[in-house]
Amino acid sequence: MKTDIVGLIYTGDQNERLRELARIRSVAALPMLGRYRLIDFLLSNMVNSGMHNVGVILQRNYQSLLDQIGSGREWNLHGKRAGLTLLPPFAGSDHGSNYEGLLDALKSNLSFLRRSTERYIAVCDANMLYSIDFIDLLKQHLDKNADLTMVYTKQRDVRRNGSGRYFGLDNDGWITRLEFDPVIPRYENTYIGAFIVRREMLIDMVDRATSQGMHHFTRELLVRILQDKTYKLAGYELPGRVWYIDSVEAYYNANMDALNVRVRQDLFKPNRPVWTKLLDGMPTRYASNAKAINSLIADGCIIEGTVENSIVFRGAKIGPGAVVRGSIVMQDVVIGRDAEIENCIFDKGSLVRDGGRLIAPREYPIVVGKNLTI
Repeated sequence: MKTDIVGLIYTGDQNERLRELARIRSVAALPMLGRYRLIDFLLSNMVNSGMHNVGVILQRNYQSLLDQIGSGREWNLHGKRAGLTLLPPFAGSDHGSNYEGLLDALKSNLSFLRRSTERYIAVCDANMLYSIDFIDLLKQHLDKNADLTMVYTKQRDVRRNGSGRYFGLDNDGWITRLEFDPVIPRYENTYIGAFIVRREMLIDMVDRATSQGMHHFTRELLVRILQDKTYKLAGYELPGRVWYIDSVEAYYNANMDALNVRVRQDLFKPNRPVWTKLLDGMPTRYASNAKAINSLIADGCIIEGTVENSIVFRGAKIGPGAVVRGSIVMQDVVIGRDAEIENCIFDKGSLVRDGGRLIAPREYPIVVGKNLTI
């Protein structure tokens, strides 16, 4: 099934609150749930909604992202005339390695918008984890005869005091007010950085806004639209859970939430699979004394100790007598013999020596950077 929608993913800016996790990689490339990256869920949402033309606007530190998505083969986005288009930050001659905002990025990639043939375009930020059917979004957009429809959630744990984008709605579902980074959000509707609009209308919006010196799509362009009442903006409430990956704590909690069966059922629906880069590895080997309790463990691991309420990525090794609780152990991490780990995040290739002990409170997990030794 093919829909008349082109997808566009904006991988966003570097987030300092993610500390070591985002220093060497894009937020969209963050490892998730044992074998995925954050962008896998966005790409799968689009493909499951019938999109066959998807662009990805890249920012700095995009090497991991390129390695993950490649040609788009895993998502069946490697066709000759359509498929996956990577839009690097140097595509526009006026910019270096970063854009000032989404509007700036859209301006630099207008050629992608112009050569696409689909009538509508769905644009998404890459720092959110959720499952969405863009066909339902388009249906509401058409039923309301809206010019632009923005996706939001009323979920309380997505709101942030002092940051975020929120809007007010009237009784008919039309957006009336927008606010940015309020100390205490006035509105319960949190914008999750996804919207749908007619492609040619978006081209016109971007061209007019950038000619007036604007750089930010929501903060400048949409606020001006509401003030001048030039277009009709509608809201679409996302029916499922949303995770806003904007800090180490948020990243940790999103992964830990996936240990709940109901959460996994919400993210991994039988008719809406999530695809990722294929790595043909050996099955995980469990020693005779190994224990795995309520954990997600990928293939290619060697488990000789105890793993409890944790997520273990491909190729990790848990040594004999080691205990790992409430932790995220990324690819090729080695936890030595008799080590004790609790509420920690170990980036790729890190090592805990034999007998090492690292325990943190769940509210403030410790991050061990890539290739570090403890």
